[in-house]
Amino acid sequence: MIGGHERVLRQTVMALTEGSTLGEHGHGGEATLLVWSGRIRLVAGADTWEGRNGDLLAVPATSHTVEALEDSAFLLTVAMA
Repeated sequence: MIGGHERVLRQTVMALTEGSTLGEHGHGGEATLLVWSGRIRLVAGADTWEGRNGDLLAVPATSHTVEALEDSAFLLTVAMA
């Protein structure tokens, strides 16, 4: 098995419906979002990144939100420190 709550590498598949938001949050390590379908917006302060099918976004270490611009599914990968 690769990853899991007791391991450094953690992967989670997430889905959001259009207009949904993952509220402001942070994390304890390096992270990426791989967009499987749809379109999302990653917001950290004044910085904004958009991702669509196949895009890989580096998640900033600062507090951020994720917004679904369309029904979307993505893979969150976090390497916990």
